[in-house]
Amino acid sequence: MNVDIGNALSAVAAPGISRAALERLDEQVADAHERIDAGMEAGEHGYAALNLPNRTDTDEIRVAVDRVTGPDTSAILTVGIGGSALGAATITDALNDADDPEAIYLDNVDPDWLSATLDRLDLETTVLNVVSRSGTTAETLANFLVVRETFEEAGVDWTERTIVTTGDDGPLRELAERHNLPSLAVPDGVPGRFSALSAVGLVAAAVCGHDLDALLRGAAAEAETLTGSLFECPAYAYGATTYALDARGARTNAMMPYAESLETYAEWFAQLWAESLGKDDLGQTPVRALGVTDQHSQLQLYRAGPRDKLVTFVTVQETAARPIPDTDVDDLAYLGDASLGDLLDAEFEATEASLAAAGRPNVRIEIDRVDEFELGGLLYGMEAACVLAGELYGVNTFEQPAVEWAKKATRGLLGGGEFAEAEAVAEKTELRVER
Repeated sequence: MNVDIGNALSAVAAPGISRAALERLDEQVADAHERIDAGMEAGEHGYAALNLPNRTDTDEIRVAVDRVTGPDTSAILTVGIGGSALGAATITDALNDADDPEAIYLDNVDPDWLSATLDRLDLETTVLNVVSRSGTTAETLANFLVVRETFEEAGVDWTERTIVTTGDDGPLRELAERHNLPSLAVPDGVPGRFSALSAVGLVAAAVCGHDLDALLRGAAAEAETLTGSLFECPAYAYGATTYALDARGARTNAMMPYAESLETYAEWFAQLWAESLGKDDLGQTPVRALGVTDQHSQLQLYRAGPRDKLVTFVTVQETAARPIPDTDVDDLAYLGDASLGDLLDAEFEATEASLAAAGRPNVRIEIDRVDEFELGGLLYGMEAACVLAGELYGVNTFEQPAVEWAKKATRGLLGGGEFAEAEAVAEKTELRVER
């Protein structure tokens, strides 16, 4: 992963950061790195996530997966939410092709969508992957109960098709032991949104036949760049720059990959950034975008709207060569000498330049290609950038109290206990306009 922060400099953009300010910020980065390095060394909660490239046992994952898969496996249905699904979805959406088992993620509780999904699947060749650290996540358990019942009604033994990833105890752990299901552990000290490079994110990739070891090698290569200077570490350059621009008014960070296969990555980034840094009235608001699509739907705002945004581009240096056929339409003749890859590159460069010409800050993240090694490095690099930004903000990057509030309210509304948060729902102020 390479990072170019040139278009975030104050000589180019407003808001922007000067070279002198970057030099001063680098002193803070050095201090933050010492804290991160110490946390990794001690395996402290959260910081332990940055040890996953050397900690995750891929053989253990493959052994567990082999118990529920076969040559006829057509799909893997992952039941999880948030960090229990987005990392895995990022990997399979980036890497899967038409010959791989379909990877589906039940990370919502929309009954119509769930029913339609289950109706179209061949359950006899579908693997069920249930992921929850606590084993009590309401959405995950509700979906699992519905899916299990559907298997039973179809006459398919769900116990022969199910793998569980969970904590050391809880309902899912008990279920796995009762039915002798293959099970894997959610790693200790690793929040869900930082768990993509563990069994949480890699089971689906293993079922789909992807190279788990290459993913971890790519992450490990990125980990080698974690030094005490933003001028030597791409991840720290990105984390420090986003922090500095936020302080100067760029409150929104639009993540815009220029590869269709990385669209889900932007969703994963949004959770990572929002849930980790959104505390104490601090933190950028992440926005998901996709180039070239959102050049035609969002770029107008980024170039001519309020000066409160940073656009982060993710570009892929090597893309497939797909020539554009010749045409006899004179105004389109120039396309006949190009490929779709050439057009994609031109679209990106034009968008990047248009923002710079308007003095709008943007950062370029480059990967060589979309494969396991590069994707592992991208995921790890963004996690390290987020941890550094959290240190600079002075927030607890690894907690999410606002999310816990809503969980308690939901549980109380469904009769799962007495919670003050549920009582607050009834106190909603209304000003209704009805037809």
